[in-house]
Amino acid sequence: MVDFNNMDNLLQHYYGGFGVKKDAPVLTTTTGVYNPVFGAFAFNQINMEANAFALLPKYPWPHSGFRAITADPSSSDYGAVAENGNIPATIKPTFAEITVTTKQVVHSFDVSYIQEGKVNKSADDAIGDMEFLRGYFATFHGKDINRQILIDGDTLATNKFESIDRVTASSAYATAVGWTAGDEDIYGIDRSGAAWADAYVNHNSGVDRFLTDEIIRTSFSNLETNGAATNLMLTGNDTKWKIFGIYENQVRYQGVLQKNVGFTIGINGVETDGGMGAGVRVATVYGTPLFSTQSAAQDTISRIYMLDTTEEAGSGRPRLGISLMYPTLYFESGMSAANPNPFAIGRFGTEGVYYTAGELVCTFLAAQGSIRDLK
Repeated sequence: MVDFNNMDNLLQHYYGGFGVKKDAPVLTTTTGVYNPVFGAFAFNQINMEANAFALLPKYPWPHSGFRAITADPSSSDYGAVAENGNIPATIKPTFAEITVTTKQVVHSFDVSYIQEGKVNKSADDAIGDMEFLRGYFATFHGKDINRQILIDGDTLATNKFESIDRVTASSAYATAVGWTAGDEDIYGIDRSGAAWADAYVNHNSGVDRFLTDEIIRTSFSNLETNGAATNLMLTGNDTKWKIFGIYENQVRYQGVLQKNVGFTIGINGVETDGGMGAGVRVATVYGTPLFSTQSAAQDTISRIYMLDTTEEAGSGRPRLGISLMYPTLYFESGMSAANPNPFAIGRFGTEGVYYTAGELVCTFLAAQGSIRDLK
């Protein structure tokens, strides 16, 4: 058994050398793939961003759950003992076991051997060969995971990756806005009876209000009290520009908003390089980088997620991240595979599939927060 104790080992194992289902193959009759007068390049008209997925740190799947300390020991005397007094009775904290289920994301596609021939072996103007489809679905696969982790928390995850919206919710918020009972629960935790598993939620019981600096500062303060080390903010493009409107050209808020600050985004999520900015350039609010996405859950405008993806001391794991049992893998069978074989798929064509297995895992829910009910 291979021990995947870090992402380098996991990626090295699976991204070395590398057979699928047919439902919607690209054929010569597929709309848009063949026209004698159009160019062979297809200009994408769809936003294919996967930025939320990219922002979260990734780490190998360690085991199917974790233990949590949910409360300190009860000690009304704070451990204080009188001079020459007896040693007090032993005490212990409260523990809980949390089970995390591995989720799978799979996208398959296929093309006929005739269509491959039209693209590669004739003068016909055609697109839709495996080379094109590999590139498109590689991006789409990431986009789909991104949409899953940003879906509204009132939609159960079932077979999907868990959502940031549910991670940053609470039982009180779910009740106040009329979520379906239990939709706020996560990893099998009944949040209605486990206050330690609630995130911090700044809400207005479903009545949308204008975003203010006070709401933002109050949220930072309460998260800090909960033990959070908030290191990134994520919201929709609409709310990002609302934030800019609060702080730009306002003397009373001078220095709060800083634009064009550099950060790196990689396997470990959002990082700076020894204090020097590099990579993507974004704004910061009170020193915390602000990222935007098209897929953020909305009320009138998008919600704001205030996330702590820092490493839990001594664990080697982030408080919030993507735990991967299998990183994104690609498999291919048929006529365009490395060893062409029509018998593998039972026809003359080629099939490809992208596969990722893991889950969005949060080991410190109270350190995650959100601002909701905004307009």
